[in-house]
Amino acid sequence: MADERLNRMEEVLRKQRAAHHQMRPEPMALRKDRIERSIKLLKDHADDLCKVMSADFGNRSPQQSMMTDIVGTINFGKYCLKRMDGWAKADKRHVQFPLGLLGAKAEVRYEPKGVIGILSPWNFPVNLTFGPLMQIFAAGNRAMIKPSEFTEKTSLLMKELVEEYFTEDECAVFTGGPEIAGAFSELPFDHLVFTGSTATGRKVMEAASKNLVPVTLELGGKSPVFMGESADFAKAGERIAMGKMMNAGQICLAPDYLYVPESKQDEAIHGVWQGTANMYPTLLDNDDYASVVTDRHFDRLQGLVADARDKGAEVIEVNPGNEDFSNTNSRKMPLTILKNVTEDMKAMQEEIFGPVLPVKTYRHMDEAIEYVNEHDRPLGLYYFGQDSDEQSKVLTKTISGGVTVNDVIFHVSMDDLPFGGVGPSGMGSYHGIEGFREFSHARSVYTQPKIDVAKLAGFKPPYGDATRKAIDKMMK
Repeated sequence: MADERLNRMEEVLRKQRAAHHQMRPEPMALRKDRIERSIKLLKDHADDLCKVMSADFGNRSPQQSMMTDIVGTINFGKYCLKRMDGWAKADKRHVQFPLGLLGAKAEVRYEPKGVIGILSPWNFPVNLTFGPLMQIFAAGNRAMIKPSEFTEKTSLLMKELVEEYFTEDECAVFTGGPEIAGAFSELPFDHLVFTGSTATGRKVMEAASKNLVPVTLELGGKSPVFMGESADFAKAGERIAMGKMMNAGQICLAPDYLYVPESKQDEAIHGVWQGTANMYPTLLDNDDYASVVTDRHFDRLQGLVADARDKGAEVIEVNPGNEDFSNTNSRKMPLTILKNVTEDMKAMQEEIFGPVLPVKTYRHMDEAIEYVNEHDRPLGLYYFGQDSDEQSKVLTKTISGGVTVNDVIFHVSMDDLPFGGVGPSGMGSYHGIEGFREFSHARSVYTQPKIDVAKLAGFKPPYGDATRKAIDKMMK
């Protein structure tokens, strides 16, 4: 069965590549039509997609899914439609003096790569499939998609809908488990986009390297929150709680741990506690609060808390309704704050990806900066405070994929900002003009004037006085 699916994927790749070569260059009208069909697909089937996402998670707010996976993605498609004509224009480049006077020209053309693979994850299954797809289409490419097996119902519905709205040589979806994902990673695409964990990202990059396929890796890591002395701890706490509790913390950009002033630790924790209680007075029967996606992920999160407790952390459960979580199989987990964390705790070694929030303290902000710099570069970094010098110091002394100041996560929702990681948190980016260029080949084109430039510059053998004069001039 797996061999059949592999053969099928190879066949569709050949078909898409042949169609791409035949149509090259893909007309702008056709590119726009594909984006418009993607938007129509999402609009026409928004409710159905939200229902299957909720079913896959066990519980996930349809309103949340509508905002994060449907509306946000539709608006990103509209943004691409508005900007893509400008993105696709060739860049005029300078030529060395006096070539420009003699009629030489240089430009960079942004041309379609061909067939691009998308390996999309389970946490925002529609957004993280159709978001990159919008820019892949804008750049004039075709796409093959392998969505996550953890959100199986959503993946199957996306497959049905793509088959309804697109021809197979434009866009195709392949479902299946890790074996199919592994085979998909090894296909000789013209580019491959993967969103997921750093560990899996390494495997994807290794598989893609067999065919020298360029990759965009949207990974994760431990995104820190720096809280300055000047932070409004009540307001900051609510914003951190919102970012950490959305999708039950199953977000690559979720705040992973807090770094707070030693003297303000209790105030910072209270701010998060109160912010959580304001938004989620109850959790178990609250449709606004998502379940953890699978039993395996739930058990892993429980293990992180147990490990921290065993190693001396103080565990604070944010349970405003005093609910009993022990007699439920809903995979709902209250926000669990960990105080007095140490480096030997798993919660400080692994990306958490759930509602667990370690808190570290510093005496001087330099300690926090040094700690972050000693660890893998994160996907996101967050600073709360009104001290502009301190903010500048945090931003200039650290490296991360992106930054949100006085909130968390929001930089990813800015369509015109590139979204991506650095080092172990990823490579490459999409959104903004950078996304269009990520999925395009920047092709240099130089046009030589009629005059014999090589002879004029002394490049043409036999070398002699003209060559020496040219060298002397250039060495000055």
